[in-house]
Amino acid sequence: MFNPLPICIGLRYTRAKRRNHFISFISAVSMAGLTLGVAVLILVLSVLNGFDRELRTRILGTVPHALLEFESARTDLEPLIDELESRHSISGVAPLNQGEGLLVANGKTVSVAVLGIDPVAEVRVSILPGHIVQGDFNALSTDRFTVIVGSGVASQLSVVVGDQVTLLIPEAMLSLAGVTPRLKRLRVVGIFEVGAQLDNQLAFVGLEDAARLFKLGDGVSSLRIRFENLFDAPALIRPIAQKVSTDFGIPIRYKDWTLTQGNLFEAIQLEKTLIALLLVLIIAVAAFNIVSTLVMVVTDKRADIAILKTIGLSPRGVMGIFIVQGTLVGVIGTLFGVAIGISLALTITDILSWFESMFGFYLFNPSTYFISDLPSELRWQDVAWIAVLSVVLSLLATLYPAFKASRIVPAEVLNHER
Repeated sequence: MFNPLPICIGLRYTRAKRRNHFISFISAVSMAGLTLGVAVLILVLSVLNGFDRELRTRILGTVPHALLEFESARTDLEPLIDELESRHSISGVAPLNQGEGLLVANGKTVSVAVLGIDPVAEVRVSILPGHIVQGDFNALSTDRFTVIVGSGVASQLSVVVGDQVTLLIPEAMLSLAGVTPRLKRLRVVGIFEVGAQLDNQLAFVGLEDAARLFKLGDGVSSLRIRFENLFDAPALIRPIAQKVSTDFGIPIRYKDWTLTQGNLFEAIQLEKTLIALLLVLIIAVAAFNIVSTLVMVVTDKRADIAILKTIGLSPRGVMGIFIVQGTLVGVIGTLFGVAIGISLALTITDILSWFESMFGFYLFNPSTYFISDLPSELRWQDVAWIAVLSVVLSLLATLYPAFKASRIVPAEVLNHER
């Protein structure tokens, strides 16, 4: 039968001003520790979720999910592209010619990966068309020997749309003057910005221009594949490549995004796990401070407990009093922590941007990090399990003091009080 008496007494003990101020101080510290631990855990997990999101949408939205590379450039790829796009796991396929080079302008040099693309097909596999901040993306297909560069590359070379840059191909060419590198003048027709380190590493040219620059004739050296779920790429690209090689009789090499960006993604996942574990330990320490608080409360309330047991309150009822009291401290601390953590997670990007603009410093240098600002993505499932964990730890912390209180013998206590 439900008995509300332990709940009422437990709530009264929580609200009452104790004679022992040290007990009140320890109780406040326990609550503050829970609040801080919960808030910081929500904030840190949201930031790491933001890094994970930026990796998926920016970097993996610009670089290929997977590549099928041919031993020699090919021109008869329409049947192969149609067959690949018919698979439900693949959302898009586009031809790609790629190589390395140096861009030179205004006496400055930048090393870049040069990607030759078809602007029409690129829309199906990349976020690049939506991140052109200057110029025209489609100019790659209408103008010969043009280039789109990242904002970081443009800044380093001090060029804008309409300027000329020189592409230096590292492959040496033998001439009457000796061994010389191949050079080609290109006109900048666009500048893109995805807000990641790729802004400092990539340059895009037309597919046919890349074929001539890298001596591929009129062919295509590889196909870029975008999967519906990027995490399917490592498992699916191998059987796809094997089947395509068998059906079309084409020797094919394959690679997926885990070879180029996998270490970064794994590092974020590992950091998220380790940091979450450390912060959970902080919450556990704060929760188990409740043990010391309740032990002192039990000692302080020995006479009250003895009287309650004398008038008929059962040992289970006595345990309920202190379980209610300790759990309430945990619930209040958790609620404050959840409120603060959610508020910070939703505003941390704007807060940091304000500090950067106010004091003129940058936490993330785009030339060093793959992002330029602090991302944050609040996930409600994270908030839910953090809140539940905090309350459960608080509840567990009350069991020993509550059990100790239930074992008090009224006769011994009241005889001592006389």
